Amino acid sequence: MKRILTAFVLIPLVVSVVFLGPYWLVSSVAAAAALLAGWEFLLIASARDARPPKIATLVAIALLFTTNFFWPDRMTSAVGALSLALLIYCSFSSPMERVMGDVARAVFALIYTGLTMVTLPLLFSSEDGKSLILFLLCAVWAGDIAALYAGRNLGKHKLAPVLSPNKTWEGAAGSMVGSLAITAVLYALAFLLAQHDVEVLMYPGSIWRWLALGALVNIAAQVGDLVESALKRSAGVKDSGTLLPGHGGMLDRIDALLLAAPVLWYAQVVQHF
Repeated sequence: MKRILTAFVLIPLVVSVVFLGPYWLVSSVAAAAALLAGWEFLLIASARDARPPKIATLVAIALLFTTNFFWPDRMTSAVGALSLALLIYCSFSSPMERVMGDVARAVFALIYTGLTMVTLPLLFSSEDGKSLILFLLCAVWAGDIAALYAGRNLGKHKLAPVLSPNKTWEGAAGSMVGSLAITAVLYALAFLLAQHDVEVLMYPGSIWRWLALGALVNIAAQVGDLVESALKRSAGVKDSGTLLPGHGGMLDRIDALLLAAPVLWYAQVVQHF
């Protein structure tokens, strides 16, 4: 019930930000989520023999979003410069026996929670950006909900017992069906609105193109969930935090997006070549 109530509150807020909020607000919300997830990841990383610099890493993530906001064409340089800055900082601030571990975790946090989430404002600022973000979120959410119910009611065969003992192949299949179903619904809704000259949703191209993207996003989301499970298990941690009732921490909530968002972004980039 906590999980349902939390989703009931968050989903309308997120959709409202996407469709009513300006670019700076979308970028700020994505940055806030990335910073919270980054903090939780650094706490998880500290469960083992490492103490990555939390404040310096969060500053690097914030600077990454700032660079994307003002100078999006310089993102590659920003990632390189910030990674080198974290290397230098850890080299001089961490005990000698921890330098390599601290650097690795700090730079990984920058990539894992910063660079991945920065693709959300990049998607938003692209052509039909609002529709793309809605498609991404709905595909991930529908897949998550369908996986939960399919897994509980039909799940018999373990998907990845070492990484996540509760996940099953039946749940994974249900997740794919959920993502494809919501993709078809969004495409049909956009078509119906266009028939009445209401251009709120825009999904150009054939439905097969969007179903393929829906499948791609779903696979990335499921892999993202398993990746976060692997990271937590390697550190001996069950949840990344307690920020969201019924959902764990921010990292637990956006783990699927951390791979699904950049995969959709790169798919859009490839399609425009």
